[in-house]
Amino acid sequence: MARGQREPMPGLYPVTFGEIELLRDLDRQDGWVLSKDGVPQSYVDLQDPTYLEFEYVRLMADVIDLLPEGALACVHVGGGACTIPRYVAATRPGSRHIVLEPDGLLVNLIREQLDLRSVPRLKVIVQSGREGTAKVWDDSADLLVLDAFSGATMPVELATTEYMGDIARVLRPSGTLLINMADGKGLAFARRLVATVQGTFRHVALLAEPGVMRGRRFGNLIVAASRAELPIDLLTRRAAGGLTQARCVYGDALTNFVAGAHPIKDGDAVLAPVPPPAVFG
Repeated sequence: MARGQREPMPGLYPVTFGEIELLRDLDRQDGWVLSKDGVPQSYVDLQDPTYLEFEYVRLMADVIDLLPEGALACVHVGGGACTIPRYVAATRPGSRHIVLEPDGLLVNLIREQLDLRSVPRLKVIVQSGREGTAKVWDDSADLLVLDAFSGATMPVELATTEYMGDIARVLRPSGTLLINMADGKGLAFARRLVATVQGTFRHVALLAEPGVMRGRRFGNLIVAASRAELPIDLLTRRAAGGLTQARCVYGDALTNFVAGAHPIKDGDAVLAPVPPPAVFG
């Protein structure tokens, strides 16, 4: 624990949008899980922020690790327990973070119970992703991480062409966008979201565990996108060599994956996929 930081208290906590359960990891003394409606939302190790429990978070970290060396200016849409800001702060000292999180009571909970104040150069803005992003300066971010869920569902308003345009405005020309989404059989939502991102960013890659990539089981997929070239060869090797042995799909293979899916626009009647009960049961 950080000096002066009190021990977190496991239990149920009311937040603005429901109730959060804080659970101790029985295998790691300083590991904590944030769960909502039975769905694990975040994992942090308060002593070792470079320890990443969830597979999809490790995939995002693979992309971040391959960005040019040095401190990063980051925007995080979706706060949770701030796993990625903690990771970047530990691995790239001097980085700056803006976190957009609409649940103010959740932010207070993480500050009080999970030592958020220990993360240097981090500012939390209690606003939704689109409202908060609209207030971020042009060309100000090296990295924008979009990891926002309502329960186990990604808000569709964060998956549209219009919002991708605003993200592009915030990112520097060489900046990188990372999106965490979830999908299952058929991957219809994933195909449309990738098509949406491709409409704004020239270079796009998709990473996931092979079973998820094939649509055989529900799980997380990571989109990496930039107007500049992505380090595809290094990313492919790193993803395949990690614990997840993930696939990296890009270029013609990604065009085939999208297979004519239409970009999502504001107002489209799109349902984000919901995991089957067995996923978290």
